[in-house]
Amino acid sequence: MIAVASRIRLEDRECPLSTTVEHVGEWWTLLILHDAFDGYTRFDQFQENLGISSSMLTTRLRTLVADGLLERRPYQSNPVRHEYVLTELGHSLRPVIVTLAAWGNSRLTPAERSMILIDADSGEEVEPVVVDAKTGRRLNDSDTYVFTAGPAASEAMRHRYAARPTIPAGA
Repeated sequence: MIAVASRIRLEDRECPLSTTVEHVGEWWTLLILHDAFDGYTRFDQFQENLGISSSMLTTRLRTLVADGLLERRPYQSNPVRHEYVLTELGHSLRPVIVTLAAWGNSRLTPAERSMILIDADSGEEVEPVVVDAKTGRRLNDSDTYVFTAGPAASEAMRHRYAARPTIPAGA
């Protein structure tokens, strides 16, 4: 994933979207995290469920540990075996994974969905949405909610948002 960073522009390296994708944008990484949210912790569980090669799984787990999303803990001493447990940082990605799955399901009819999110108590299907914590308003309107340069932005990032095209009203 580090090779990706060398191919992108400087302002993209400081962009939170680019840096997040650098950590979790790889196909297997998202699926491993999804399994971890479902309670999988052991190498053999991930491998069996995902059908991933040992070498790819080893690489992805090492990266997730190095990035602080999973913690490697021994669960057996003779022979030593480890499990991979979500850290607080790893847990914080669950809403992102849930939202991605909901977006995928939104393109399908209810009968075509192989996995749905439900309320564990009621069994009712839920529809995840991303909202502003202060107002509770949905963030799906790109006219109302826009990105701008933050306090730590470089000149390139400030220029990017100063030069952002404006969309005429009613377009």
